[in-house]
Amino acid sequence: MMDIGSCYLDGNADVVEFCPHDSFYDILAAGTYTLQEGAQPHRAGSTSLFSTRDGLSLLCRVPTIGVFDLKWSPRGQNAPPLLTQAGADGGVVLYKLESQLKEEDQGPFFQAICSENISSSMCLCMDWHPSASSISLGHSDGSLSLVAVKDDKVQVSQSWLGHDYEVWATSFDAQRPNLLYSGSDDCCFSCWDLRAPTDDVVFRNAKAHRMGVCCISQDPANTNILLTGSYDEFLRVWDVRSTSRPVCEKSLCLGGGVWRIKHHPYKSNLVLTACMHNGFAIVRIEDGDIQVVETYHKHESLAYGADWQRGEMSAQGMQRQGLLVSTCSFYDRLLRIWQPEVLQLSAF
Repeated sequence: MMDIGSCYLDGNADVVEFCPHDSFYDILAAGTYTLQEGAQPHRAGSTSLFSTRDGLSLLCRVPTIGVFDLKWSPRGQNAPPLLTQAGADGGVVLYKLESQLKEEDQGPFFQAICSENISSSMCLCMDWHPSASSISLGHSDGSLSLVAVKDDKVQVSQSWLGHDYEVWATSFDAQRPNLLYSGSDDCCFSCWDLRAPTDDVVFRNAKAHRMGVCCISQDPANTNILLTGSYDEFLRVWDVRSTSRPVCEKSLCLGGGVWRIKHHPYKSNLVLTACMHNGFAIVRIEDGDIQVVETYHKHESLAYGADWQRGEMSAQGMQRQGLLVSTCSFYDRLLRIWQPEVLQLSAF
């Protein structure tokens, strides 16, 4: 592997997200969450924007409430990229990213365009609907919310109590976006049909995960396959063709709680994972086999944030530039970008 750059953030680092939109592949967002203790405890944070075009350089930093999650709007929309922030105050902030209009201006233009309180409990996770028309949110009181996005504004359209404890993961089904998956500290992996009454769950698996469900990710090349990560240290592969009874096909212990799962943007059999107490790992899932093919242990604290850079592709399907990975760790406040060695192997 090759280390490209690193820096320390202004608070405990817990989330990184590369922008997936054309012309902005080099833009990286990072969020922090720091509990300020004292007579009046306060959850402080920031959202920072970096350029990775030549190393790692800070473009701007916005002080805010503690940030639990960041998500860029889906690709393919005829609009500037939007970045949403899930906050410890129960609110959602919407940022817009645009190219600068003046040649002498450095970097893109980034501003908060909307801030809306969604819940009295903390917003812990979020996901964009594939059409970019709405956002799903998971909350610390076990509830889920659906928030409509229109004309640069957000409005709650649906809320329901889906779990007994904190909801750490929500994910829309890309093929059937009326389905929403969720995972929680109650050890449940659930699926909801947004067209049905909110108390009518499609499925709820409460037996497979021995601890809380931290993350959910759908295979972009085979939407019948879902991955879940759990505090119990296992990455699980699910077949959801029968949504009323998903089948756990295989699992792999990664030696630390699986906090983040990110499929490679072009090689969906490669999955980047943040393993909390055991650094970061790249896993290959192929032909009934699941195995770790690369690890990264250059952080000295909880491995939380992880993402692939999308990068540009030629007409022949070859990547024009070296694809980067960004990772961050919590208490040491460290952000790093690096190039995995596994991508240089012809077998992948």
